[in-house]
Amino acid sequence: MPRAVALSSRTIRALRAAGLDPAATERAVTAALDEDLAFGADVTTTATVRKETSGTAVVAARQAGVIAGLPVALAVLDASEAAGGDASGGTGTGGGGAGLLRADGDRIGAGEAVLRFRGPVAGLLSAERTLLNFLTHLAGIATATRAWTDAVAGTGAVIRDTRKTLPGLRALEKYAVRCGGGVNHRLGLGDAALIKDNHVAAAGGITAAVAAVRAAAPGLPLEVECDTLDQVAEALAAGAAEILLDNMGLAELRRAVALASRYPGTRLEASGGLRLAGARAVAETGVDYLAVGALTHSSPALDLGLDLV
Repeated sequence: MPRAVALSSRTIRALRAAGLDPAATERAVTAALDEDLAFGADVTTTATVRKETSGTAVVAARQAGVIAGLPVALAVLDASEAAGGDASGGTGTGGGGAGLLRADGDRIGAGEAVLRFRGPVAGLLSAERTLLNFLTHLAGIATATRAWTDAVAGTGAVIRDTRKTLPGLRALEKYAVRCGGGVNHRLGLGDAALIKDNHVAAAGGITAAVAAVRAAAPGLPLEVECDTLDQVAEALAAGAAEILLDNMGLAELRRAVALASRYPGTRLEASGGLRLAGARAVAETGVDYLAVGALTHSSPALDLGLDLV
């Protein structure tokens, strides 16, 4: 049976300030902790560490990057404490006793500490991997996003994510994108409409698809995926407020921007096969967004380590 939410008031405040749902975060970290305990207690720690031994642990960067996920780390500490405060996963201190040394979104250098906390050593070691799994993954996304946002700085274009996220981690991964300076596209299938090629085929054309979505969900943000400039022209005429320009070269992107200039308020998003090295050139065509699915599905983890002091 799932445990009840057992987050400290401090952790709840930190999660809410980050725009994260405390209950959903607690479920994610509890599931992650339970994976490590699926076959029993932490046998290595139980055998090598006396239960009464206390200590202090520090999480520090082993490479430069952007930190993200510190409120989630607090939730891991709270959830592991709720598990019992022993070698089965508890720290004995919880997120309320941890010290945040940096803030999410900060650039950090190799060797910089980001989190310090104290508790029973057995609990610290049992929670170590879960805590680092969240931090290294989310910081990796934030670091990659920052590289993209730096690449397009000053152009007016914004880096945007996609729904290409790991199952169960979408809210956390999209939070990490925000920590890196990017913005979120839709969170699910119901908060915005995105008409893609299969929808166009099913509806009988772009104009028909736009009309159908407008009738079904008036006022909902609507974007149309276009592969050609002819489709862009049709989507504009149909009243699409956002257009996704799929796999277009620089010349086509510029022409699409010129077409859209006749429709004030229309936003254009470049997508498909984008690379960091070419990001600035794409941004300089005049598009409003660069959609980068790799931020959430392919960013390498940022190397962070936990050490007892």
